Amino acid sequence: MPEGDTVWQAAARLHAALAGRTLTHADLRVPRFATSDLTGREVLDVTPYGKHLLTRVEGGLTLHSHLRMDGAWRIFAPGAPWRGGPEHQIRAVLQNTDATAVGYRLPVLELLPTADEHTVIGHLGPDLLSPGWDNTLRDQAVRNLLAAPDRPLGEALLDQRNLAGIGNVYKSELCFLARVTPWLPVGDLAPDVPARLVATAHRLLDLNKDHPDRRTTTVARTSPATHTTRTTSAPDLLYVYGRRSRPCLRCRTPVRKADQGDGSRERPTYWCPKCQPGPTS
Repeated sequence: MPEGDTVWQAAARLHAALAGRTLTHADLRVPRFATSDLTGREVLDVTPYGKHLLTRVEGGLTLHSHLRMDGAWRIFAPGAPWRGGPEHQIRAVLQNTDATAVGYRLPVLELLPTADEHTVIGHLGPDLLSPGWDNTLRDQAVRNLLAAPDRPLGEALLDQRNLAGIGNVYKSELCFLARVTPWLPVGDLAPDVPARLVATAHRLLDLNKDHPDRRTTTVARTSPATHTTRTTSAPDLLYVYGRRSRPCLRCRTPVRKADQGDGSRERPTYWCPKCQPGPTS
């Protein structure tokens, strides 16, 4: 499932292609909105919130989409062939004189009044990539996490009602950086850890939102000539995610993998059994 930084990038591409331009063709290929026609309306902006995309159109309408596991928006130049999947997987087409945005396999696509956006995102916690991110939003996210002290940390981080934008990758990486397992109850965290976790989550998503290759790692390197230490990017992009059976970047212990949650959906979770003390799956 795309994480908040990936959705932010998708919104930026859609905004650049559509915002400020009039739709010359619009096709929503879902039964409920198949007869809705946005042709002739100007796209005002495309805004992300957590993992949700809000395409606002003049006349007080918003096209709400969510990518979940397999959805994607692709942008094509005029006359270019559409490549993103077979025709039957297309759920939306938004076209102007300069570009065509095609939504493939979108599991959520709905048209609603812009004034009613709260009905689709109002239940979410603070957006980690909100342009207005501040200590107030951070503190709200911390309170949300701590509201269920018996809940495993990994599950609490994934719950978009607590804070919006974290997926399986950041869940695993944040737990590693906090030096606890994803199964540790939130209430067992040291008092200063929840605020640091939220601040780190915001910082990592913000640093990665403009880069195609997500990175969470840094390493301290000592120059043999000067004996000075400086922090540089590590060759490995992530500390534990996707590194099953490979050595931990800190202690060289093999990284482990397990699913977390009730089994209703795939939740791959990675952790180092030495660096991250606490309960496991």
